[in-house]
Amino acid sequence: MKQEIVPAEGRLGILIPGLGAVATTFIAGVEAVKKGLAEPVGALTQMSSIRVGKRTENRNPKIKEFVPLAELSDIAFGGWDVYADNVYDAAVNAKVLERPLLDAIKPELEAIKPMKAVFDKSYVSNLDGTHVKSESTKYELAQAVIADIANFLAANNCSRAVMVWCGSTEKYIEQSAVHNSIEAFEQGLKDNDPLISPSMIYAYAAIKSGVPYANGAPNLTCDIPALVQLAKDLQVPIGGKDFKTGQTLMKTIVAPGLHSRALGVRGWFSTNILGNRDGYVLDNPENFKTKEVSKLSVLDEIFRPEINPKLYGELYHKVRINYYPPHGDNKESWDNIDIFGWLGYSMQIKINFLCRDSILAAPIVLDLALFLDLAKRSGMSGIQEWLSFYFKSPQTLEGLAPEHDIFKQLIKLQNTLRHMMGEDLITHLGLDYYQELVEAMG
Repeated sequence: MKQEIVPAEGRLGILIPGLGAVATTFIAGVEAVKKGLAEPVGALTQMSSIRVGKRTENRNPKIKEFVPLAELSDIAFGGWDVYADNVYDAAVNAKVLERPLLDAIKPELEAIKPMKAVFDKSYVSNLDGTHVKSESTKYELAQAVIADIANFLAANNCSRAVMVWCGSTEKYIEQSAVHNSIEAFEQGLKDNDPLISPSMIYAYAAIKSGVPYANGAPNLTCDIPALVQLAKDLQVPIGGKDFKTGQTLMKTIVAPGLHSRALGVRGWFSTNILGNRDGYVLDNPENFKTKEVSKLSVLDEIFRPEINPKLYGELYHKVRINYYPPHGDNKESWDNIDIFGWLGYSMQIKINFLCRDSILAAPIVLDLALFLDLAKRSGMSGIQEWLSFYFKSPQTLEGLAPEHDIFKQLIKLQNTLRHMMGEDLITHLGLDYYQELVEAMG
């Protein structure tokens, strides 16, 4: 049965904490697509089709024609940043997109100016924020962000909004008592608890405002019990964490293939060099640890060494990230994979991925924004596990292991869309075609 979905009427605000390389590449890309200057390659919501019904029916509509998504022409952009540059200047400084393209959409980009950011240098010690809020308590900071959201909606004539964190990776912290209930969390805001990070303040403000929130970094943010419960109570969709881009994207493509063939893996060594602001922040060991934890969990969940000890029980997995300014936003990753096959004979796989981090992340931001808005209009709330496809470290209900196999994640996403629209789920079993044939022949 088809779900009741509120129509995508009016403007959708996409609010972004962190107007750096990823966010400006995303915003500039959408503006370029709207002007017919480029194609939204990499965005499932814009480019991909979905099979509906039996293979013999040949029904393969575009996703954007199958589910009622917001139109690109109905999007308004806003955000916060620790630097005062407008989106055009920030995009020029990021050096991801070429100047002729940026100049073709310069008026649209210059019009988007960041609001003052919530900033705590102890969470990103390699940055010096100059465009920051000055409220004296974290509770007052949260109220200021809530006011920013309301003012943005009014000023831009938006009927609703979503928020996608595109800020820097914060230092590693573990869940503690202040995160365990909304009462403890709100008291912690008033007490300036040091274990409440800027990203948590944004997530809290979004959820309190009824705005869906996605966490694009590996920080502990909306995956704490306090905010998970608040999202359920206020019927707000949330999801995270850490955009699945370069090296981890390759791992979630290659590892399921090895696992599916029951090939063993003895070791997987991964190293990266990148030179953008993200790389600079990750040059600090405390921030790198946050990223490392996110990246390391992927292989364990795909290979499940506790279930397959003969194939993966001795797997040695190492991840390195090195800040290298000459590469800018162009990340280079190397993977050395030591595998073994029949009778234990050794083989190797080498992957050298010369990717562009922000180019891979930008369509993820668009898809998450449009799908979270769809989820809200469909009455879905809390953790949106069907969006795991987009994350390195997918958020799940407590006690549930995340699914990292990108192909299974895609099936989950597509089946969720089919479920929303009252279509049959597709299991890929396919026996019915052949059973009918046998019965007909009999």
